[in-house]
Amino acid sequence: MTKIFLRKRITGRIFAGHPWIFANEIATIDGAPQPGDTVDVFSGRGTFVGRGYFNPHSQIQVRLLTRDAREEIDDAFFYKKLLQCLEYRKKLGYVENCRLVFGEADGLPALIIDKFNDYFVLQTLAFGMDVWKGAIVDALQKIFSPKGIYERNDVPVRELEGLPQQKGFLSDPFPTEIMIRENGLQFYVDIEHGQKTGYFLDQQDNRRAIRHIVKGADVLDAFSYTGTFACHAAHYGARQVLGLDISETAVEMSRKNAQLNGLGSVCSFECVNAFDVLKQWSREERQYDVVMLDPPAFTKSRENIQKAITGYKEINLRGMKLVKPGGFLVTSSCTNLIRPEQFLDIIGMAAKDARKKIRQVTFQTQSQDHPIVWGLENTVYLKFLIVEVS
Repeated sequence: MTKIFLRKRITGRIFAGHPWIFANEIATIDGAPQPGDTVDVFSGRGTFVGRGYFNPHSQIQVRLLTRDAREEIDDAFFYKKLLQCLEYRKKLGYVENCRLVFGEADGLPALIIDKFNDYFVLQTLAFGMDVWKGAIVDALQKIFSPKGIYERNDVPVRELEGLPQQKGFLSDPFPTEIMIRENGLQFYVDIEHGQKTGYFLDQQDNRRAIRHIVKGADVLDAFSYTGTFACHAAHYGARQVLGLDISETAVEMSRKNAQLNGLGSVCSFECVNAFDVLKQWSREERQYDVVMLDPPAFTKSRENIQKAITGYKEINLRGMKLVKPGGFLVTSSCTNLIRPEQFLDIIGMAAKDARKKIRQVTFQTQSQDHPIVWGLENTVYLKFLIVEVS
């Protein structure tokens, strides 16, 4: 097996457990590994560090899969790891819908698997993980006997690894619009055409957090996507809910979801640009008891961080101005490059500029099936905040 030796003077990040090894951290390569090959990594002094997969065309040249020199990377390895992922979710109470595998947080870098009851959606986002896609699918079949497996590898990050964007069936074909249950509600999920893997499971715990503040309330849900927050608000007793989204497809799905749950008389949805509407309505001094903001990621590169900060501040400022005194702002950010403490600072700046006082109700991250590993910053990405506005 190819041996990779690290530079003698590197940060303690790798030795502290981080699985990524960048090209500039490698001193020598003993062998001629091909993209996707398994390699052994050693310190500059020759101490075994770990075993993982290699890609010379990526900035992250090695992603470690194990620190145990006795552990082989083979089909049985992935079967065992998926079983461990399942057992962890079951301990936390996720038996129906969950993120079964959350990449680095589960020791499987660049692998995402979402479980929608008997259906699975898979992403292999690095060359070395893509090599094992067949073994991963076989393991899913053996463990779950699923009704269907679909890959959503239509993401640009794969091109950085020398991989094509693609999507399609990894099992026998099946209808790709499925139905799931969440918090006593039902939702349609379009796993072929929906964003990411078709549904945002990372907010399923957070959607329960609004249950008390929306009772009897007039609610505005901006960036409503398929209406999951809006439907939860109606389910928890809101007087009326208005959802806004720029996608006509998402708006139609929102209406279907509201009708599916018998909430069509409470929920209404409009296809508009929420950024423009928030600005216009704040000028018109419209008022709601609860305003919910769940925008898409504003940036995926560090070069545009300042633009993202400005964008988050602007929409939250507009959102606060639409909240009646004593009402609530529910706001989220899924931009992983904005750290939790930075997000709170942004909300604070928005409140100052809006001349509003805020009182924190709750501050949470992604749902517990998306575990956070200390020291792995990319495992903390979602910020969810509820504040009282006065």
